[in-house]
Amino acid sequence: MVSKRFILKRLLLLIPVLFGVATLVFAILHLAPGDPARIIVGQRASVEQVEQVRRELGLNDPIWIQYLRFLVDAAQFEFGDSYQISKGTPVHEVLADRLPVTIELALYGQLFGILLGIPLGVLSAIKQDSLTDHLTRVGALTGISVPIFWSGPLLILLFSTYLGIFPTSGRIGTGYFLPETWSLFGIELPLTGIITLDTLLLGNVAAFGNAAWHLFLPCLVIGIYSMALISRMMRSSMLEVVRQDYIRTARAKGQGEKITLMKHGFRNALIPVVTVIGIQFGTLLGGAVLTETVFGIGGIGVMLVNAIGASDYPLVQGTVLTFALLFTLVNLGVDITYSYLDPRIQQ
Repeated sequence: MVSKRFILKRLLLLIPVLFGVATLVFAILHLAPGDPARIIVGQRASVEQVEQVRRELGLNDPIWIQYLRFLVDAAQFEFGDSYQISKGTPVHEVLADRLPVTIELALYGQLFGILLGIPLGVLSAIKQDSLTDHLTRVGALTGISVPIFWSGPLLILLFSTYLGIFPTSGRIGTGYFLPETWSLFGIELPLTGIITLDTLLLGNVAAFGNAAWHLFLPCLVIGIYSMALISRMMRSSMLEVVRQDYIRTARAKGQGEKITLMKHGFRNALIPVVTVIGIQFGTLLGGAVLTETVFGIGGIGVMLVNAIGASDYPLVQGTVLTFALLFTLVNLGVDITYSYLDPRIQQ
């Protein structure tokens, strides 16, 4: 059982982390070359027009005033309106529209990696130096080495162009229309933006199947890399655990090999693997740019790259801080899982 004090302590530690990220993002953006006001009004605008926009945006204020204003707004999750990418649209609305797309992609990709990576890692460790072990290790090394910008088009070419099994892009077919709300006990609630979940909430099984069919290839591309890393870590951790004294003691007492490995070895071997899973999920959130580009999925990764190029300060700041918040929450989940797997960690 995880203690409330342990969770509260971890939550309090999130505050300085988010403060540090906010400060770093603000400093980098304001030290980088480029004038947002000039980008907004265009290169042919007069100096007076540029100065007027700078005054309206508060860019002429002293840097410390801009910084304090940014911290106050960030604490309320208010980052203003987008300068360029979604001109005039509040940043929180842009994030609410784009973020679920990337979260869905990262979640399913990570789920694929966990469901395949952990069993393969355990199997490889149990059958060390066998043909199964060698094949698993080669497959994992291949999965880590192959870049997404190569594996993505290759899978599209094979499964979409030649075999015609999966669609090449998008999240759902054009023939399906999803409303903006769904009804729960007569109450109209907004949809989540995670399309597979939304189709289930609406009770549209056909749309769910179509969405899952569209997302299979991009999630597979992300999941291959995740699976390879998890399986390698699981194998190394399992091999280390099975050599421990308590495993030898369990065997000496006559306990069956499967029970010994799965009851005593597997749980302890999971601790470093959970760390990798947590780090990988944060990486998938920020690194889904290539996958979203290759498969034509309008997630937050591509939007962030475009916002950086356009000096869209509010959108960049809001996106990076949202990523930081999600990553810290994932790490909180990792810490809680640690304490469940090994209660001594709480002490």
